[in-house]
Amino acid sequence: MGRLQGSRRRGASTGIPEAIRSNPFEVKVNRQKFHVLGKKRKHEVGLPGVSRSRAVRKRTATLLKEYRQRGKSSVFIDKRFGEYDTKISPEEKMMKRFALERQRNTDKKSIYNLNEDEELTHYGQSLADIEKLNDIVDSDSDAEERGALSAELTAAHFGGGGGLLHKKDASAQKEEVPEKAKSRKELIEELIAKSKQEKRERQTQKEQTLELTEKLDSDWKQIQGLLAHKTPTSKRKDNTEFKTKPDEYDMIVRELGFEIKVQPSDRMKTEDELAKEEQERLQQLEAERLHRMLGDNEGNKNRPKHTSADDLGDGFVLDKDDRQLLSYKDGKLLNLGDEQGDNENENESVMEEGGDETSCEDEENETSDDDSHSDLESDLDSQEVDGIPENKEAVKTKPKKKLLRREEAQFEPVGTELPYTFTAPESYEDLQHLLSGKSGEQQLIVLERIQKCNHPSLAVGNKAKLEKLFGFLLEYSGELATRDPPELKMVDKLVLHLYNLCQMFPEAAGGCVRSILRDAAHEMEEMIEVKGRAALPRLDVLVILKITSILFPTSDFWHPVVTPALSYMSQVLIKCPVVSLEDVTTGLFVCCLFLEYVSLSRRFIPELINFLLGILHLSVPSTGIVGYTLVHPFRLHGKNSELLLVSNKEDIETWHKKYLPLYAVNGLTETSKTELNHYRLSCLATCLDLVKKSISLYGSLPAFQEIIGPIRTLLTDHLPVKEYPKQLQELVKNVLEEMDSKEKHYEPLVFEKKKPVPLKLYTPKVVEILDFGRKQGCSREERERKRLIHKHKREFKGAIREIRKDSQFLAKQQLSEIMERDRERKRKVNQLFNSLSTQEGEWKALKRKKMKGESTN
Repeated sequence: MGRLQGSRRRGASTGIPEAIRSNPFEVKVNRQKFHVLGKKRKHEVGLPGVSRSRAVRKRTATLLKEYRQRGKSSVFIDKRFGEYDTKISPEEKMMKRFALERQRNTDKKSIYNLNEDEELTHYGQSLADIEKLNDIVDSDSDAEERGALSAELTAAHFGGGGGLLHKKDASAQKEEVPEKAKSRKELIEELIAKSKQEKRERQTQKEQTLELTEKLDSDWKQIQGLLAHKTPTSKRKDNTEFKTKPDEYDMIVRELGFEIKVQPSDRMKTEDELAKEEQERLQQLEAERLHRMLGDNEGNKNRPKHTSADDLGDGFVLDKDDRQLLSYKDGKLLNLGDEQGDNENENESVMEEGGDETSCEDEENETSDDDSHSDLESDLDSQEVDGIPENKEAVKTKPKKKLLRREEAQFEPVGTELPYTFTAPESYEDLQHLLSGKSGEQQLIVLERIQKCNHPSLAVGNKAKLEKLFGFLLEYSGELATRDPPELKMVDKLVLHLYNLCQMFPEAAGGCVRSILRDAAHEMEEMIEVKGRAALPRLDVLVILKITSILFPTSDFWHPVVTPALSYMSQVLIKCPVVSLEDVTTGLFVCCLFLEYVSLSRRFIPELINFLLGILHLSVPSTGIVGYTLVHPFRLHGKNSELLLVSNKEDIETWHKKYLPLYAVNGLTETSKTELNHYRLSCLATCLDLVKKSISLYGSLPAFQEIIGPIRTLLTDHLPVKEYPKQLQELVKNVLEEMDSKEKHYEPLVFEKKKPVPLKLYTPKVVEILDFGRKQGCSREERERKRLIHKHKREFKGAIREIRKDSQFLAKQQLSEIMERDRERKRKVNQLFNSLSTQEGEWKALKRKKMKGESTN
């Protein structure tokens, strides 16, 4: 009861009515679970009804008002002072408003109020002083003397009066003391006269200066001719002795004056503009070629006419130009015949892999069967591709080829000329038809003109045509590799066109290469299912793998084209058995490709190491225990386990190291036993070279010694090194030294030496209590942080609670508005029904009345 009465006493001060405070249904007592002595608690007794009604009134005055004014742009807000304050009387309101208005007027003055006591100025001078005519400005004075005031005028205006005008030295003052002071008007007239006199003097001086200048100019023209006379050389030599040498700075400045200024360059043409110009050029050349082929008269206008015996020789024209073109090399003049001989003997090696592994030794003589007169230089220049440097020898001999082609084109028959415009092939057969019967140079020219005439910027469907052309060229490259003998040199030249198309359409090019690799992988899987083993891929697939490494980046962690190629090559090395020397060559070439693919990323390829170990095992004689493990497709014992073993000492002594020819993949040309033994030793040397490169590539791996351990065991314990020639012995020695030079990059796993941790005991944690009710065990900043977090959580919950109450209030208001509209609608409907029923009753009564009248009649 005491607590209740205390709460009531506190409620009385808050303005709560006594009826509400005395009503037990309005009072809520917050009970405690545990009674703590001396603890002060707030809100022991509450009035939820009063709080709820107060919140409703507040929301009605604020939230409901905003809700009803929503969507209204023109809302009148009465901002008059005390208009809605009932505690202020009307007289007080009027006095307060009048005081505010006076305060507002005194704070801000009007800029157009001329009655204020302000001093008006003009150009910094008071208008009152200007009206006194104290500021005399001579507007007729010269420009250079404008604004300059004489000493007397300055003294008259700023010296304290006209008396200072006659201020002079002491003696003069004594003499002029008895003179009468002049009036202000006389002083002003005197000043005006003096200023006019000074102006006349300045004008006279200026005219005299002009006259003297003109006279000096005329005298200078008369003596200028005398000064132009040159002095004798002897006198000039004497004079030069007395002259000082020019300064270095002056010399540099004069040199800069004679330097050529930079001229603006022409705008660079876009790729589309270049393609359009190239197409127009080829179309014009094709039209000229057709005119020449058909023998039109237009092409014969420039031919020399027939000359008679008595002709004076006015129209003499040489039938043949016998002049020889000169060429220089290393500063020496060369004959054209010598260059022809050098040009014909040029050869080019193609696809030499890894420097020491495999090489293509097919060589063809250069043919210069070009087809044009004016298109020779442009066709050669257009073969250069950004990002793929040309062969240095080809770059050096390019001018020679141009000279040869210009002369050979004169003797070339008309039937061998190539058209300048080509349509893109729609199928692989169309491409074969275009390239069949043409030399290598002509095929390259045809492909180049196809790309220029069907550039994507020239027509809408050209992009799809060139995308198909990339696939056709890949297929054609594989066909060239399968020929007997394989035309690898032509494949090397086709890579330029493949690279151009790949840069233009990377997605389509990647799709073509992926489809070829997918077909090769499916073919290998089908062969394994049918026969139980699969053969190693032929040269056409190997060429595609090599082209893939040129066209696409091989250092990416994952690539949509390179990653499938790596997977396919790894499957080849672990699923295809080695049964012949051709298989050995194919496998070594795949290992070369692996090393090329991972040369930048240094990604570890376990299939590569296992395959090299298996190739080395083929040259080891069969024994019982070897000390290393072989994986599929190699076996310790079997039919082909000694495929590379050479026992003939004479063949070993006559062997010389050679690169493996790539065309050997399709079949060996060696037939005798000595040549086969030499080929086996070459395969062994190539394998050792690959092992050496693998050591340099993977030497930094932590597990390198364990990876390379089986190969070390084979080389030191099982390989008959002493029976091999000196070159192979030195190669094996270098490989072993390279292995030993790589240090271990890891330490064995051991337990860490540290102080043992004692067992946890169930000892109570003693915390000193400094103040009751506060959280201990942390710093002052941490306590402040926890207090702010608690306060934020409490305020956040309170805000959410208020938002929910606001939403409920608005929902009730909206529901009441809806019910009010429904009631109004029902009332109007009922009113309409009543009026209609009344009208119908009246109409029926009138109808009955008429019927009764008719019946009576």
